[in-house]
Amino acid sequence: MEMYKKFKKAIDQAQNIVISTHLFPDADGIGSEISLCLALNKFGKNAICCNQERLLERYKYLDPQDLVIGLEDLEERYPQKPDLVIVVDTNTVYRTGERFREYVEEQGCPVFYIDHHPCAESLQDDNCIDTTAAATGQLVGELIKLLGIKFDQEIALPLYTAILIDTSSFRYPTVTAQTHRLIADLMDTGIEPPLAYNGIYGTKKIEHMHLLGNVLASADCNKSEEIAWLVLKREEMEKFNIDIEDTHAFINHLLILDNIKVACMFRDEGKQLKVSLRSTGVVDVGLIAVQLGGGGHSHSAATLINKSDDKSLEEIIKATVERIENCLSNV
Repeated sequence: MEMYKKFKKAIDQAQNIVISTHLFPDADGIGSEISLCLALNKFGKNAICCNQERLLERYKYLDPQDLVIGLEDLEERYPQKPDLVIVVDTNTVYRTGERFREYVEEQGCPVFYIDHHPCAESLQDDNCIDTTAAATGQLVGELIKLLGIKFDQEIALPLYTAILIDTSSFRYPTVTAQTHRLIADLMDTGIEPPLAYNGIYGTKKIEHMHLLGNVLASADCNKSEEIAWLVLKREEMEKFNIDIEDTHAFINHLLILDNIKVACMFRDEGKQLKVSLRSTGVVDVGLIAVQLGGGGHSHSAATLINKSDDKSLEEIIKATVERIENCLSNV
């Protein structure tokens, strides 16, 4: 209820509201901003979603009203000066992208955050940030309910999708009875889980299966079998012509292994190697990610490692696994 009071105070002082999320948004950020925008418009506000980049085609089915625009379209679609900017699924305007950050600074209006990622306690005081929430979509859904806005299918589908994606189909330890009670409310609108699942995960082409087979065939683990990893190489993605968005769930295949504590996926991004980390709940991979220069949740985190000419991909992976082993030995 305390978070609702902060949220209600922020929107009561604003009429024109721009909602955004982090750069390269996932379904939690996108679904949260769309549903919040729909609800605020029903509440009598003049709200729109604006991200630094336009919405990817694969997410447009979540936005039949075309509420999510790119920054380049904002002046034409929404010439009003905002009284408030709401940023969801991150707690810093710097993650929204450089151009969107500059836009916010030019407007000089308050910025309000709705998020479930770790941050400084001082930031939590004035925003809706709950690190125990399973997804930002869960926070947004609860705020919408407290506003007295009734869920309909248009609001429910993006929220359901947000929570589905950010909990890896409800498998993470942050999923609670409260999460499922909200899911029940969303399903009461008539949305169908199989259609929602297929909508976001999509139907795959045979090339997707071939890439997944290649990647799973590269799976390896350390001697104790507590750490397992996959490697996703650039040449593989180019060979099979796969959208990078379709590779995010590959890592979850490792979580079924015996003795596994930390699952890793190394994805070659050219000058950098992205290291995704997942936990079965025994180990806080967010703390491990911090040690590697990144961050995230206790069950899902990531970092970026700069590649160098004097070290091969295999050497970087070996060194990173050794660092993770050292972190585990100190737990």
